[in-house]
Amino acid sequence: MAALLALLSSALWGLSDFTGGAVSRRIPVPSVLGVSQLAALLLLVPLAVATDALDAPRHYLVPGAVAGVVGVVALAAFFRALSIGTMGVVAPIAALGVAVPVVAGLLRGEQPSAVQVAGMTVAIVGVVLASGPELSGRAGLQPLLLAVVAAIGFGVVLLLVAVGSEGDSGAVVMTLLTMRLAGVTLLTAALLAFAHRRGVDLGVRRSDLPVLLAIGACDVAANGAYALASRSSLVSVAAVLASLYPVVTALLAYRFLGERLRRIQVVGVVVALGGVLLLAGA
Repeated sequence: MAALLALLSSALWGLSDFTGGAVSRRIPVPSVLGVSQLAALLLLVPLAVATDALDAPRHYLVPGAVAGVVGVVALAAFFRALSIGTMGVVAPIAALGVAVPVVAGLLRGEQPSAVQVAGMTVAIVGVVLASGPELSGRAGLQPLLLAVVAAIGFGVVLLLVAVGSEGDSGAVVMTLLTMRLAGVTLLTAALLAFAHRRGVDLGVRRSDLPVLLAIGACDVAANGAYALASRSSLVSVAAVLASLYPVVTALLAYRFLGERLRRIQVVGVVVALGGVLLLAGA
């Protein structure tokens, strides 16, 4: 069941990221994040009340709040990278943030297995192969650097969500609620600054709202599925399985945006995902 929940979160994140990246090509990223994260927050408040999660022990506050701030920065970098780069390349690079839990384990004195070392090595080779041709593209280094920022941020969030969700079952909901509250607070400040610079028009039409609400719903559902998976399985395994979302993003980009990858990029994407799978089996 834990593996299925982690894979479900991967599918939902893939759908959310594809949609968010696509709409970010015509709507400013702060607006996309602001509306979608507010929708996620509004979904979580009644859920917390209905499940009596508000009475859960408060150990989720710090990891949830930090995850919210880091998550917003990572999503902003990721959506921007998706909007100016090639989704099939950007998404696998961002997925390599799954290595962050491995590094955290090393800092705690854990000894990596041969499979873990192989997985990290294969993943790095895949990133180089997938990214190389993009260096001469219209966007240059920017989407690649943004994808790396997103990868680090996503990895940190995976760790913090797992930590905050430990203990009482209500901690899962409250970790996600605290996360969204911190994220929305940060985004509100960013949106106010953005509105002040560009006027009151944030680039969002009424017809855009259903899509933005769906992005927020998919994101919060994905986080919830991952949090539940991390409670009943090794965090490293749950995190890696949840990080397979680039497959979904790339397939959707191929189907609906007509994206094509060069042969070496295809090899790089496959190798990078192979490194992720090796890490999952460690």
